[in-house]
Amino acid sequence: QARLVESGGGLVQAGGSLRLSCAASGLTFSIYRMGWFRQAPGKEREFVAAISRSGGKSYYADSVKGRFTISRDNAKNTLYLQMNSLKSEDTAVYYCAADYIYSDDTTAKEYDYDYWGQGTQVTVSS
Repeated sequence: QARLVESGGGLVQAGGSLRLSCAASGLTFSIYRMGWFRQAPGKEREFVAAISRSGGKSYYADSVKGRFTISRDNAKNTLYLQMNSLKSEDTAVYYCAADYIYSDDTTAKEYDYDYWGQGTQVTVSS
């Protein structure tokens, strides 16, 4: 049974950094493209970043481009999101997601993803 578990969230001051991790189990991690999404209170879940199976391709939402970096370690079955220069508007629950795909590509579409983690809270104080 596939399982994704996020960790690394917490409370940080504006301008600070956090690194989120997503540990995958029960699936062949290296054949899944991965993504990060977030949901702020009272808002719909939105795309943050995506990475291809190999890690060779990545894609970011405009709101985080230049500040966040998505990466993966297929040997450790783990996805990461390095978040720098955090802003109060980055406050949200962050979710990782996995999608099986044959090609080495990315997707920002929520409905493409098959598996989701339970989320980790990130709170940025101003």
